Amino acid sequence: MRIPVVLIAVALVAGSPTALAQSRPFEPKSLARYDASYVECEALYPEMKGHRDEAYLSLWRVTLDPKSAARLAETRSAAAYKSERQRATKTPGKASAPAASSPLDRQCRGLWGEYQRAPKAKS
Repeated sequence: MRIPVVLIAVALVAGSPTALAQSRPFEPKSLARYDASYVECEALYPEMKGHRDEAYLSLWRVTLDPKSAARLAETRSAAAYKSERQRATKTPGKASAPAASSPLDRQCRGLWGEYQRAPKAKS
């Protein structure tokens, strides 16, 4: 009698993180900072060009589909996103370390690796 209840509970808990990631709203400020830093990553690694949304969504284990693309567009049209994006692009970055050992370089490589590991949407 208890086994079916336990199995149902395990199934709900196991499926929850993906379901939560799919339905949770994107935070405008963090998305704006991500977009600003992704531009710098594209300058360092040309192969990253054109994969901004897929790379961002891969961090949350979400595939790019029309619904998630619409949620990203809605978040990017918010006033909080626009003001944070302006603030993030005005802040000058430090150019003290060579590109190969900079924190930005490590973050870009980590993000790109995560994007490549993520399952791709079937077209």
